[in-house]
Amino acid sequence: MKVEVWGTRGSLAAPGTETLRYGGNTAAVLAIGSEGEYIILDAGTGIRPLGLVIPDDVKRIDILVTHLHMDHLQGLGFFAPLFSGETEIHIWGPPTTTLSLHARLSRYLSPPLFPVRLRDMPRVPELHDARHYFRIGDMRVRADRICHPGATVGYRLTDPNGSCVAYLPDHEPALGQRHFPASPEWTSGFDLIRHADLLIHDAQYTDEEYPDHIGWGHTSLGQLAALATMAEVRQLMPFHHDPGHGDERLDALTAELAERAPSVRVIPGREGDRVDVAMR
Repeated sequence: MKVEVWGTRGSLAAPGTETLRYGGNTAAVLAIGSEGEYIILDAGTGIRPLGLVIPDDVKRIDILVTHLHMDHLQGLGFFAPLFSGETEIHIWGPPTTTLSLHARLSRYLSPPLFPVRLRDMPRVPELHDARHYFRIGDMRVRADRICHPGATVGYRLTDPNGSCVAYLPDHEPALGQRHFPASPEWTSGFDLIRHADLLIHDAQYTDEEYPDHIGWGHTSLGQLAALATMAEVRQLMPFHHDPGHGDERLDALTAELAERAPSVRVIPGREGDRVDVAMR
């Protein structure tokens, strides 16, 4: 499985001279399966440049949305394959017992927030609830609810060759726990990330910042180091960078994370990077 990073920023796009290396676009990651599956994780602003370079011979694209906060949706209305070509597009998102995925997406993709309604897109996507286990081509996908405000899921992608990517960009597994980490069965997201070959995970706050943001739905650096170590992941990509953290700050935080999780290979979460994910 090949992974391409197109947006790593959390909460708000943050372009500028201080974010050149790690990027200013919000969440968008492309996973290309060994059988040619094109799976895009989230539709933040990074999906706009991604959409401009997808080859014309790609016949199907699946977009897996973790939740419907704006930083994970804002690029969808600018995704070029929705406006041209014959590509089949499927959007998956967390189910709820109240509103359908179409109704929730339409809150953004309609006036006054956006000029074009979802139903009026030249290439109307097919919408699906991301329920537990499903397949996209030969790729096995697992979607589980995780701890974040509103209906939110994390994803685990497993290729036929056995390689596995876990994606939990907005996640607060320590919420409500006096001592973290607790036992695995009481830890949000553990089954999704256990033994992952690559874990892409929320790392928005420093340990000093987290106490002022409890309940906001994000992870501190120390919590992430403990979680990745407990889950025995092979490679870890810190993600959902705070818009106030510039490149130099993120260099230091990435180095600190590597020191605090010595059993895990830490890969900086930088826009434009590509990772070949092989099984253990």
